[in-house]
Amino acid sequence: MKNFFEFSRFNTSYRQETMAGFTTFLTMAYIMVVNPSILAAAGIPKDAQVTATILAAVIGCLVMAFWAKRPFAIAPYMGENAFIAFVVVKGMGYSWQIALGAVFWAGLAFILLTVLKVRSWLAESIPISLKAAFAVGIGLFLAFIGLNETGLVVLGVPGAPVRLGNIAQSSVLLAAAGFLLCVVLMARKVNGALLYGIVATTLGSVVLGLTKLPASLVSLPPSLEPVFLKLDIAGTLQPGIFPVVLVVFMMAFLDTIGTLIGLSMRADLLDKDGNLPEIERPMLADAVATTLAPLLGTTTTGAYIESAAGIAAGGRTGFTALVVAVLFALSLFFAPLFTMVPGYAAGIALVVIGALMLQAVTRLDFDDLTELIPAFLTISLMIFTYNIGIGMTVGLFSYPLIKLCTGRAREVSGGMWVLAALSLVFFIVMPKG
Repeated sequence: MKNFFEFSRFNTSYRQETMAGFTTFLTMAYIMVVNPSILAAAGIPKDAQVTATILAAVIGCLVMAFWAKRPFAIAPYMGENAFIAFVVVKGMGYSWQIALGAVFWAGLAFILLTVLKVRSWLAESIPISLKAAFAVGIGLFLAFIGLNETGLVVLGVPGAPVRLGNIAQSSVLLAAAGFLLCVVLMARKVNGALLYGIVATTLGSVVLGLTKLPASLVSLPPSLEPVFLKLDIAGTLQPGIFPVVLVVFMMAFLDTIGTLIGLSMRADLLDKDGNLPEIERPMLADAVATTLAPLLGTTTTGAYIESAAGIAAGGRTGFTALVVAVLFALSLFFAPLFTMVPGYAAGIALVVIGALMLQAVTRLDFDDLTELIPAFLTISLMIFTYNIGIGMTVGLFSYPLIKLCTGRAREVSGGMWVLAALSLVFFIVMPKG
């Protein structure tokens, strides 16, 4: 097993990779509850969706572990699930079965483009300034999520969208203490610092009576039958569904590229040219997971930005993803135990990760506005639109546009022009409102 995952090459160990897997899992375990709740708004049976969500994560992580051998966890995407539920089904009036059919076609397109190495060609055509912006933007995006989960930052009012939370609240104070514990342990080079911080905060929450112990630690998984193979392939052949397929494709395509590049930069997995070697492998894992997800009864599935938590904990190989897969599989029967971790306990890890991912900002050229402005737009719009894909599309479109307008179009690669065109099409066909 050590040789298969190349532990010596990445200077890692079973303990380090296992701790990393636990850390990643605990920061993303919320998906087992949140994804079914969101998709229930589309009429998808909630109980069956719990099982579908977990199985999609297990299969995706196993493919990532054994095929790609990377420390990236896979699960149903947030954002895409809301798009399916509230835009495609509730807004546009399509059935959830047709919506899952659209996800299936997008997955097949991913597989085809990955096998033909088109996706890797496009990823490698992105300039280093935008790759750095992806890492920084994702880091700040995670930090914003974490600050909101901890209660330190809450929704404000029109004119002041966010504000400081109630810092006298017990959960906020506990989260602040957990954050400090994580920082101190990491500064002292303690392995598993983030995991210890999450567990300590959860235990503190139980002691203070903020989190109740589950009535039972073991539960049988709900039946998958109501959603298994219920997608409507024939229904997706109507002309009006094409924009939906395209938007689903673009959202997942951009999320995957941004996540893989951002996480790889944080894990120091990029080569001297700023590319991830054999990037088509994790991309294929992502594509296979997205194709299988609608068959299981859930939505677009791909690499999770919360994998940064495991990377910060030392995860460097596919063994980290394997540990996440095992934990998701166990959660089919121990869901009450794993889902008792409060949001503010996982949130502290996301804030710490956000700080660590800022390191990539040193890769930006602050003296060249044609490089800086697209990167700035990418970072700021990722955060302020609360959407990684929006930030990326604006960055990918503005980069060649600014280069063209300043007489430096020759510096833009062919792949970047393709990405710019796709980004423009995305904004044209994306449902408004």
